This record gives sequence, C-alpha cells and structure tokens, in this order.
Amino acid sequence: MMEMGNGHSMEKDHSMEEMHSKELVEVIAKALVDNPDEVVVNEKVDGRNIVVELHVAPSDMGKVIGKQGRIAKAIRSVVKAASFREKKNVDVEIV
Repeated sequence: MMEMGNGHSMEKDHSMEEMHSKELVEVIAKALVDNPDEVVVNEKVDGRNIVVELHVAPSDMGKVIGKQGRIAKAIRSVVKAASFREKKNVDVEIV
C-alpha cells in the first residue's frame, strides 16, 4: 500500500495511470479531509465530456478548496493531466 496524507492509503492495484477520474478525485479528497467517510464523488458522462462532482462535509469544504482556491486548482490540474491520455475533457466541480 502507498501512504497518502492523514494516514489514508491507496491500494497498489489502483496506480495513478489506471485510475479513472472519479476514483482519482475520491482518493485525493479523502486524503485531504477530516471526515473521509462523508466524501461522495459522482460522475456524469456526456460523450467525451465528463463532470466529476465532489461532495464533502461542510466543515471540510475549506480543505478541498484551499486558500484562494489553490487546492481546488491543483485537484483539477491532476485530474486533467490524468485524463489527457484518454482524450477526455474532465471538469471537477466541488459542490
């Protein structure tokens, strides 16, 4: 197992290359928040466009957005880079 922040881990068989956008957002979010059990990720697919909706506990919202939105931008950048190979347009919405 590979350690993520906050004592959470990611199974080896879920390598970053093989991971789909939904699972990637879920792993990142659960590593950032205090209430990982309240992380819910939904995915809406429309052709080559994918919208990944991230829901977290209200008290964890600041942790996934970050100061001036830096964490949210970083999550979006990682997901966009991971989806580049699949030629998919992925948008991450934090709701």
